[in-house]
Amino acid sequence: MSSIRYIISAPSGSGKTTLVNELRQYVPNLEFSISYTTRPPRGSEQDGREYHFISREEFEAMIARDAFLEYAQVFGKYYGTARSVLQHAEEVGHDLLLDIDVQGERQVKQKMPDAVSIFVLPPSRAELESRLRKRSQSENVLAEDVIRRRLDEARREIENYPNYDYILINDRLEQSVDQLQAIVLGERIRRSGKTPTAAEKQYLATAEKCLKTNMEDKIKDILATF
Repeated sequence: MSSIRYIISAPSGSGKTTLVNELRQYVPNLEFSISYTTRPPRGSEQDGREYHFISREEFEAMIARDAFLEYAQVFGKYYGTARSVLQHAEEVGHDLLLDIDVQGERQVKQKMPDAVSIFVLPPSRAELESRLRKRSQSENVLAEDVIRRRLDEARREIENYPNYDYILINDRLEQSVDQLQAIVLGERIRRSGKTPTAAEKQYLATAEKCLKTNMEDKIKDILATF
């Protein structure tokens, strides 16, 4: 079976990083793509852990070499996924998890229509604002305009939900981790072509509940809070 590419996107402050870190503890043979960016590190971020932090000149040189699978500019800063991570995952026979924004998701889906895309949402605008304020305090970035800009951007990003296969509302962490794990393992089970075991059927059932087509009403309720 060929490797599966998973795309995960979310508005800033939705808890995506925490979910991904938890997922990687439970799911084997899953490579994680560390993106390149020209923005400076925040808080306790380290080069090579959350991102590869490089200069604008270095990033544009990589663009010129066609070194990116996808890239985009967000708030004037570049973000991109190197082609080399995909090549490495294929070489070792692992699936690949891409942590990218809505612009990158469109680029990857156009190149790889069989990629599995997952959009993580906050339960409401109020909860997202609370998370953004807490994170800003921990990063010593208390500028009100930064928070407002991220909230405005969140609304625009959420409107891209129709492009995604699965929707995950990150309300309770433990439940959200279980759902994300079910989506990833459920796709492996489905694509294997094998008859699922009783335990595997549970993963498939949980994943099905997160399909975009089954989440429309909840998404509209969240959008209404913005």
